[in-house]
Amino acid sequence: MTHLEARPPALVIPGHDCAATIEACLTAVLPLLQQGKLSEIIFVNDHSTDDSVERVQRFAGVRVLQSPQRGAGAARNVGWRGASADHVWFVDADCVVEPAALELLQQRLADPQVAAVGGSYVNLQPGQLVADLIHEEMVARHESMGHDVTFAITANLLCRRAVLEQLGGFDESLRLAQDLDLAYRIVSSGSKLAFDDASRVGHFHETSLLRYCYKQARQGYWRVHLYARHPGRATGDTYSGPADYVQPPLSLLSIAAAGVGLVARTRGLRALCWGLSGSSAALLLALQVPRTVELVRRTHSLRYLAYMPLATLRAGFRGAGMTAGVATLAWQRARALRKPSQG
Repeated sequence: MTHLEARPPALVIPGHDCAATIEACLTAVLPLLQQGKLSEIIFVNDHSTDDSVERVQRFAGVRVLQSPQRGAGAARNVGWRGASADHVWFVDADCVVEPAALELLQQRLADPQVAAVGGSYVNLQPGQLVADLIHEEMVARHESMGHDVTFAITANLLCRRAVLEQLGGFDESLRLAQDLDLAYRIVSSGSKLAFDDASRVGHFHETSLLRYCYKQARQGYWRVHLYARHPGRATGDTYSGPADYVQPPLSLLSIAAAGVGLVARTRGLRALCWGLSGSSAALLLALQVPRTVELVRRTHSLRYLAYMPLATLRAGFRGAGMTAGVATLAWQRARALRKPSQG
């Protein structure tokens, strides 16, 4: 691969029912197209039921492609395969890019050993507690990641088309975590994956605690399928580590032990269960202390003490999703084993 491309990058934006944010997204990137910094902008409609497409069509120069409702990974595959540039920039429909975001990514991709480079976020929901907690945690993690990473987010990711072709693009069977799967495969192929936290896109972080917890349950479910493909990554990457991965099981252990304790008929078993539940919960809370202290220190605000209960609650919902993921994966494998062998 050469680091000089004949044309500016193509921008691919997948979208499903994104009418609330797509106009802000396109307004931010259209000047890059007009200035010749992008070769084209492709919006891939992932079976929207709102007026997303109609809103996109108001922006001259934006090409619309259609994808069946198979998720963002499939939509991104439709987009990059429909583009002709050597580099493809992926941005999500709920993101608003900063003016220098693309240029900063291109500087890192000038290294011919780098296959893809990702960037960070700006919070577009400031003052909303859940959004602020989500954002400050991300910023803290991103700042500690360094420049060579094993983690990427497709909210702001510039890739070489040749690498996407070599690896077959995104795994369409994963409805979530397709970007992590691609990142792991890039690194496993021997190429470099880079990160620049100065390249930022504004993001509409979740503001509803209920919706955030639901999303975390879905994340837990699909992470099981991700780590079934990449078991070596089940202990962490440059974004998260073992302390993160042990939290969902600890939460489930605490809940399960408490449940058994409630129905146990002997005093000894009840004491054992309640002791196990309490110690698991205490350890889970203790694991939140370092990050909570870090956020309070970074922001100089005691409101970030709320990170501790949020992260604890998140662990429970992730654990529930992981339990469903394990059950589904076990059922799929058992079903595959029961199929008669084909002669």
